Amino acid sequence: MSKSVVVISGGLGTPSSSSLLGQQIGQSIGAQLAASGVQADVTNIELREFASDITNNMLTGFAAPSLQKVIDAVVNSDVLVAVTPVFTASISGLFKSFLDILDPKSLQDKPVVLAATAGTARHQLAIDYAMRPIFSYLRAQVMPTTIFASSEDFGGEGLSGTLADRTKRVAREVVATLGSVDGELSPDANLGDTRSIAPSVSDLADPNDDMTSLPFEALLANVRADIN
Repeated sequence: MSKSVVVISGGLGTPSSSSLLGQQIGQSIGAQLAASGVQADVTNIELREFASDITNNMLTGFAAPSLQKVIDAVVNSDVLVAVTPVFTASISGLFKSFLDILDPKSLQDKPVVLAATAGTARHQLAIDYAMRPIFSYLRAQVMPTTIFASSEDFGGEGLSGTLADRTKRVAREVVATLGSVDGELSPDANLGDTRSIAPSVSDLADPNDDMTSLPFEALLANVRADIN
C-alpha cells in the first residue's frame, strides 16, 4: 500500500522558504507513514514554475498539458500540503490563483496541511484568517495543527520549539486521519496538543516599543494599570 503526498508552495524566490518548509513537512509525513508500514510518494510542486500557465488558464479556462499534470496530481493525492508566503498580510496571489482554477469539488474531504512563511511572527494569524476560510469553502479536511514559520525558525530553535517538532505533530495527525478513513494504518494514538502551533511572542518584548507585539497577559496588565 502506498499514499501520495503532494506539496504545493506559492513562493516566488529561489531558494524559497515556503518550498523549504513544504519539503520538511512532506518528509515528516513520509517518515511517519513509513513507520506505520505505508510507502509514501512525496511530490514537491513549486507553483512559480507554472505561473504563466496558471494565468492563461484563468483567462482562457483551459490548462496547458504541464499544468494539467499538476492539477491531476493535486486532485488525486491522498494528502495535500499547502504552503504560501505571506504577502501584504495575506496569501500570495499566485497561490490563490492556482486554487481558483481548481474544480471547487476537487478537494472535498481531502486531508490538507496548511502552512505559511513570513519574515516576522506578527503574520502568524494569516493561516487562520486567510487560508483556512478558503479550504473550508472547498470542504477539505484541514488538519488541526497548522505550521507557521518566520525567518528565525529556519535558524534552529524557534520561539515555541523547532520546526521538526511541529512537522512531526502534524504528520501524526495526517496518519491518524488516513487510518480512520481506510482502517489500514496504525498511527500513534497519542497526538498530544493538536491545536495550531505558531511561534509565540518573545518574553523579552519591550512594552514601551509601539512596534512590539505583546502577549495578551501583558496587554491586559497595561489596561489594568491605566484603569487604576
